[in-house]
Amino acid sequence: MNWDDTTEDTAPERLVGSVADREDQAVEAALRPKDLGEFIGQEKVREQLDLVLRAARARGATADHVLLSGAPGLGKTTLSMIIAAEMGAPIRITSGPAIQHAGDLAAILSSLQEGEVLFLDEIHRMSRPAEEMLYMAMEDFRVDVIVGKGPGATAIPLELPPFTLVGATTRAGLLPPPLRDRFGFTAHMEFYEPAELQRVIHRSADLLDVEIDTAGAAEIAGRSRGTPRIANRLLRRVRDYAQVKADGRITRAIAEAALKVYEVDDRGLDRLDRGVLEALLKLFGGGPVGLSTLAVAVGEERETVEEVAEPFLVREGLLARTPRGRVATPAAWAHLGLTPVQGSGQQDLFGA
Repeated sequence: MNWDDTTEDTAPERLVGSVADREDQAVEAALRPKDLGEFIGQEKVREQLDLVLRAARARGATADHVLLSGAPGLGKTTLSMIIAAEMGAPIRITSGPAIQHAGDLAAILSSLQEGEVLFLDEIHRMSRPAEEMLYMAMEDFRVDVIVGKGPGATAIPLELPPFTLVGATTRAGLLPPPLRDRFGFTAHMEFYEPAELQRVIHRSADLLDVEIDTAGAAEIAGRSRGTPRIANRLLRRVRDYAQVKADGRITRAIAEAALKVYEVDDRGLDRLDRGVLEALLKLFGGGPVGLSTLAVAVGEERETVEEVAEPFLVREGLLARTPRGRVATPAAWAHLGLTPVQGSGQQDLFGA
């Protein structure tokens, strides 16, 4: 139930991909929590943000600028909407890639109302001229609009009403320090624990009028890669299976059967993830092997393997990136039920 609307994921058609497609966006709009009390997970972030917002309301001032970082699908967009709701302010939503010129940003800033929340998704992808204009807008609530060209150009200062900028990024390291330092509150969104995802699934099931037992919710949560967006997507697909193949009620057996059809295994790996591991283990003895070679073996683009499959495999401890190439860990052999090749590179690196 806590998700973001846009990401850099290059494979939106994946069932376990973290990008929100049109169906996700439509469902998420109905399932989003409306206040911090309804928001599940991210306990520290919620507690800290609640203090920031309460203090701002007590002072009768706008809230400090907020920077939210973390992987796609963890709730950055949802939190931005909650910030606006808690402050009783309207919200304007845009994204870094949509702001390619300083004039684009000036047009947005000049039309803001006092106290309005401006949500800027993927803020690290904003153009440099717009970024530099944003420095002054955040700090002094003013921008300089350049009129004319060449020697006759004139900078006209434009005063802005106080507003709250909520920036979201999946790559906080790409933000320049001057921009990052202008945020009064910075929070990093963590991946969810299975127990938290179970609560997300039960809440979503109630809102979608789906009957699900505890074991069924636990099975879906365990395959959701720590991401609420994926949990809700899997819930919808399991619901479809239950309606067609069973009585509509989701149990552990129904969830297992449904996710087997959709090729999502018990650790949340899909066809692409397993294809990468199988090629690494069966064709290259566990590695090390170069990324380009591995991509050719899988029949995918290099960028797809590196940006879509590898992050989760590394996080799960199934694959390692080394100076010599990609290497499978002992856990990868165990997950696929294979015996490590004697004398393979991965044994030298991991002591298997």
